[in-house]
Parts: sequence; C-alpha cells; structure tokens
Amino acid sequence: MTDANYANWIGRQEVIDDDLCLAPALAAAAMLDDPATRFAPGSALPPLWQWFYFLPRVQQTMLGVDGHPQRGGFMPPIPYPRRMFAGARMRFHRPLLIGQPARRKAVIRDIRLKSGRSGALAFVSVLYSFLQAGQLCIEEEQDIVYREPGPAVDRPRVLDWPQLPSGAWARVVRPDPMLLFRFSALTFNAHRIHYDRPYAIEEEGYPGLVVHGPLTAVLLMELVRQHVQHPVQTFRFRGLAPLFDLAPFRVVCSSGGDGLLCLEAQAPDGMTAMSADAELSAP
Repeated sequence: MTDANYANWIGRQEVIDDDLCLAPALAAAAMLDDPATRFAPGSALPPLWQWFYFLPRVQQTMLGVDGHPQRGGFMPPIPYPRRMFAGARMRFHRPLLIGQPARRKAVIRDIRLKSGRSGALAFVSVLYSFLQAGQLCIEEEQDIVYREPGPAVDRPRVLDWPQLPSGAWARVVRPDPMLLFRFSALTFNAHRIHYDRPYAIEEEGYPGLVVHGPLTAVLLMELVRQHVQHPVQTFRFRGLAPLFDLAPFRVVCSSGGDGLLCLEAQAPDGMTAMSADAELSAP
C-alpha cells in the first residue's frame, strides 16, 4: 500500500537533455575491455549504455552521508537508509545515436511500502523514456528499493560453479576496486558502498565493496553483444543477491528458444545473484 505521505510523488516528472558526446562511449569501451568496437559521431549506442549519459547533476552539498542525493526532490523522502537498484524492464525501439541531442523523461509510476524478512521496505517504480529527433528510442522501467538496516552480510563462500548448459556462453569477471571505481565515475555515482571499504563494512554491514547492480546487468548484456548479431528488442533483469569485490563471479548466457536468451550472474558459491532475459528482434 502506498503511504499517504508519498502519494504526491506519484506522477512527479523529471527531464534531462544530453548531447550524447563521444567521450563517455569511448571510456565505457575501455572499461569493458572492448578495443574492437569503433565508435564515432552517428554510431549506435549499445544497449544499456544509456546509463553513461543523462547523469545526475546534484550539487556536492546536496549529497547524503551515503553519497546518494538527498531525498525529497524527484525521489520521495523515504527514510530507510539502504538503497538498491533491484531490477528493470526495457524495450528498445531504435538505438540512440552518438553525437545527437537526446532527452530522457522520467515519471514516478508507483510507490509501495511492504514488510520483509529484513524489515520494512519501500519500492519505487520509475519509468524512463529516451527520445531522439522526436522519436521514442528506449522505454525503461526501474525498480528502486529502500530498506531498513539489517544484519551484517556474510562473506561469500567460494565453491565450484555448476557445469554450463550445452552451447552456453560464459565469462568470469574479477570485480576489483579499479573496475568499480571506473563504473562509479562513468555513471557519476557517489554511493560509498562501491569504493569506500570502511564505510561499506562498518556502516552498511557488507563484507567488502559492492558490485553495482547496473554494472552486472551491463556485463550480462555485453555477453549478448559479443555473441549475437541480431538487435535486442527487450531486456529485463532482477537482482537477487549482492556481489562483492572479494571473489570472481561468472556471467552466463544460454538460449531459451524462439529468440529468447536466458542470462544470469553466478556468485562465487554458484548461486544466482542476478537473473535476466533478452528477446532478440526477428532476423
């Protein structure tokens, strides 16, 4: 049920314009170890790379102690201190083109308060529409979760990963602090759990630096981009458990038939930390 205190935030809108300059795409390619793709003005932006643009422009003095913008502007002033990007659903109508002005429109669709095993939770659903030259390019609905502090998270166990399905593609990712720092910088994300180890451990109860959920999603999508020629039509993902810089994790993609790809990020103990699927456009 939506709390009456937050009802006024439903329908709230935000608009950000961006010229989609070349530099962020080149920086993202370097971060992702992709020397093969050539980007230039007019090149199509790969799926999910819209996250490297339309960045927040919050003044330094308006950041909270955790590094996130203080709440009460576009996002509602939910008091729970833990914030997570829990998942998203996207539809790609046409690619955004580098070097051409674009606009991102955002609207808060829903706010729900619930009670879970770890305490009170608040779910905020935000719909983003990306437009260029008056045409809708991407629709993206994000799920942001706020929760109360909970018990400390255990250090991940390191076990053998399960055997890959026949025909599956996989990549082992070593999420060192340099990768996490570069992703934070590219997305202008000051959330301290991704680069401030003492804060992550002592204040938020994590065993190490937390891998960004969007970074994990990007790595899943990059696995698709490296192996599939057909454009992605839809993509959705859901975070199930956090990943840390303490041990490698594995991203896996397998065919679900009829143009559907099944993806997951496997934690060091083999459990699924993020599940996703991508639907390809017809040949």
